[in-house]
Amino acid sequence: MRRALRVPRALRAALAVAVVCALVVGLLWAFQRRLVYLPDDGPVPAAAGEVPGGRDVELTTADGLTLGAWFVPGPAGAATVLVASGNGGHRGMRAPLARALSSAGLAVLLFDYRGYGGNPGSPSEEGLALDVRAARAWLVEEAGVREDRLLYYGESLGCGVVTGLALEHPPAGLVLRSPFADLAAAGAHHYPFLPVRLLLRDRYPVAGQVARVRVPTTVVWGAADTIVPPAQSRAVADAAASLHRRVEVPGADHNDRVLLDGGQLVAAVVELAELTG
Repeated sequence: MRRALRVPRALRAALAVAVVCALVVGLLWAFQRRLVYLPDDGPVPAAAGEVPGGRDVELTTADGLTLGAWFVPGPAGAATVLVASGNGGHRGMRAPLARALSSAGLAVLLFDYRGYGGNPGSPSEEGLALDVRAARAWLVEEAGVREDRLLYYGESLGCGVVTGLALEHPPAGLVLRSPFADLAAAGAHHYPFLPVRLLLRDRYPVAGQVARVRVPTTVVWGAADTIVPPAQSRAVADAAASLHRRVEVPGADHNDRVLLDGGQLVAAVVELAELTG
């Protein structure tokens, strides 16, 4: 009778590690978007109760989704700011930004991506590109906003959304708040032990895109950001083909209130609106 082949202990351990690693990588591939996109389903309050003069509107995407949005009109001839949010929450959490920009004399559109704020669909890079196109189309076609009075404002992941839009439909000006160089670079910062660049489905190549955007661009970030390393935001500013200004807010972390509706941030948006007007 033959004796069973004995596998060396070291080899068994290596095989076990390989199996575990394969399982982890497989799970990350399958569920990675749940780590990237952190939607809040709501409920989202009515615009009028959150921003004086605000009203609830609906956007229709090219693939047939209806998205909720808030529009806050401004004075005649005022610049309009299209806001692309970061990866968490819903538009109600950006109400302080809308109030601050409106108080400064600007019109504002806040909208929720697919899967956010009770909207149908699931978020992805391709899907968010359709969503922001729908937002721009509504402003130009329904609200009558002139293209030369339209600013794009991106917050964190939203920077990747608006830089992509800016390549297709250049705005009057572009504001990027806490941008990463690309999503893989941000992911590698938080998961240095994983092959993030190989695994990611969504890319958001902000630095590569802004290098091809030929409109005045302002980049704002917090000097103490623990979510997006300040070095990445500086790299985006360095890459910008038409950099107007870089604004580093001392001591500010990624989600600090000063980077939501703080004076330096709002002043940077207003200055760009005046420059492009």
